[in-house]
Amino acid sequence: MGIRDDLGKDLAGAQASAGGLQTVSAKVFDVGADGTVNLTMGGADFYGVACTDAYTNRAAGDVVAVRRGAVPVVLWRLGEDPADASAATVRAIAEDAASDLQVVRSVTWGTGAPAGTGWQAGTTVHARKNPLNGKVELYVQLATSSDPSPPDPSVRPPSAVTVTATASGSWRNGSPDDYAASPVQGDWTGGGARRGAWFYGAKIAAACAGKTVKAMTVSFTRKTGSGVNGKRPLHLYLHGYQTPPSGQLTLGSGPEELLSLSVGAKGSAALPAAWRTALASGSARGLAIYTTGSADYMAVTGGTLTISFS
Repeated sequence: MGIRDDLGKDLAGAQASAGGLQTVSAKVFDVGADGTVNLTMGGADFYGVACTDAYTNRAAGDVVAVRRGAVPVVLWRLGEDPADASAATVRAIAEDAASDLQVVRSVTWGTGAPAGTGWQAGTTVHARKNPLNGKVELYVQLATSSDPSPPDPSVRPPSAVTVTATASGSWRNGSPDDYAASPVQGDWTGGGARRGAWFYGAKIAAACAGKTVKAMTVSFTRKTGSGVNGKRPLHLYLHGYQTPPSGQLTLGSGPEELLSLSVGAKGSAALPAAWRTALASGSARGLAIYTTGSADYMAVTGGTLTISFS
């Protein structure tokens, strides 16, 4: 209620002021996991700026209207009407959801022939589970056909799968770091560079078994109070562990700098083709972060993988 109260006071006092409610434009460079945004306004960076409910589908790169003041608030996005894009997104979601359902318009039976026109007598009914998506298919074999069969519907690829980490942690100087509650990269105090990791057991390979992987996207959130506020890259690696090791965490392929995050921000990145092949086959099992020094020091949560298929 604090944001709405402050905005209401400003609106109520606008009539009494010469300039009315003052707003300026700003550009968002990161979106926080808590719904706030990090933005550049008047040549300066602001972190954790609150937003009204009118600002939906928040994304880096948005140009927004901001109420100026000691506590700035994002009012809405500037630009073209997003209705067309929203409609396309809703349609895509609806089509994906519908593909997960097994639908037959009607099922009736009786001892006599069906009423109405267009019915054809079947001699044998065949049924199977489609090997790609597991949905039931029926095929009616006819003695003679008076009406051409509808076209065989194209089979949609399997729905995307979300895989969450079963464990995560940090390692320092060859051992698990009990002082780091989340995966950490870098060395802020000079006590040794940390390496963080996410573990998924065998869930990634199991989700990909028998399917053709189209893409893997991983999402992360950078914790507040870790390192400098500005955008810094995550130095990503693969690893081969199903569960956290008791000794040093050995890194695999990497590093890849697939995304950068400012403090409190969340973001996602597509994994390279070679990485998704390794994870799908089980030759790699999880993801890690590691760097030296304090320049890119940060603590990170998340590690959720979204796997899509073709």
